[in-house]
Amino acid sequence: MGAYRHSITKKFGILTAGGDCPGLNAAIRGVCRAAHDRYNMTALGIAQGFRGLIEGDARILNPEDFSGILTRGGTILGASREKPFKALPVRMDSEIESESEKVAAIKEHYYELGLDCLVVLGGNGTNTTGYLLAREGLNVVGLPKTIDNDIVGTDRTFGFNSALAIATEAIDRLHSTAQSHSRVMVIELMGHKAGWLALYAGVAGGGDVILIPEIPYDIKVIGRHLEDRAREGKSFSIVVVAEGALSAGEDKMDKKERKKYRAETAPSIAYRIAREIEAETGMETRATVLGYVQRGGIPSASDRVLATSLGTAAADLLARGEYGRMVALTGNDIGSVDLSVPAGKVKTVPRDHYMVDTAVSVGTCMGIG
Repeated sequence: MGAYRHSITKKFGILTAGGDCPGLNAAIRGVCRAAHDRYNMTALGIAQGFRGLIEGDARILNPEDFSGILTRGGTILGASREKPFKALPVRMDSEIESESEKVAAIKEHYYELGLDCLVVLGGNGTNTTGYLLAREGLNVVGLPKTIDNDIVGTDRTFGFNSALAIATEAIDRLHSTAQSHSRVMVIELMGHKAGWLALYAGVAGGGDVILIPEIPYDIKVIGRHLEDRAREGKSFSIVVVAEGALSAGEDKMDKKERKKYRAETAPSIAYRIAREIEAETGMETRATVLGYVQRGGIPSASDRVLATSLGTAAADLLARGEYGRMVALTGNDIGSVDLSVPAGKVKTVPRDHYMVDTAVSVGTCMGIG
């Protein structure tokens, strides 16, 4: 090995926050290996996301700690949904004044640990927290992780491809049961605010109906589509629905009213849709909720490559002292965007997105006429 390259960052902390997803360990490995082998930086692993930084729970990561983890699911650092700024508004146009005990503890431990930068791996909430901490004066670099693929500023997030493969396989498996029993099968996938996973998996799995949050559905349109299929001799149908899908009626409700309505109508959207389809068409309908299976297990080859590439790019940002940024994939290029770009935002599916047109072009019903 040759001489180490110059690095402005000497010591950094790294944490994983929010829900786990495939590719986190690959990203940790990418950041730490490049930072150690190329730049001779010291990495401190922070346990359980921002909770670990609040409590000062950190340890030095040696090469043996981030070796052999490329293919492992989950995260060697642990994660939590701790949100130190939860009660505070995201204000982009003025200085954020926070005397929060949690934020104060994070700042205290950041300096006590002698960190030059904090690397955060996570989704919308994690990168928003990273942005807010940067506004508090800390150096932060973010990486985009989520199976929902809904982070603004990057074309793709690691975790999405793995979840897509799992969801598509689940749809494939439902086909045989649906066909054997001449049923309508409704499968619910993750995606509370954005329907990327349901849309892509629905197309990949040959879903006959795909329902996503961005396109409020009309149950009568869905019913007519399923009845038309039955008249054409197609004895079964697959309905792929994102957990955040909503009816045209719900779309007109405010958030509080919608939440109350959902709590009163069904345990989840898949069961409600199944009941509505039966009421509308008389067809025997069953619901399946895939749940946490979607984000468990080993990362796909594509996610391993993306997570590693984003991780090594993050190490380069650390070396150059380019803080307050999130690494990102744009087209075929790995670069970075300011942390203000993803902060407080969700990348939703545009109605004119080519995948929506693709779905419609092959006869898939999107829930609207």
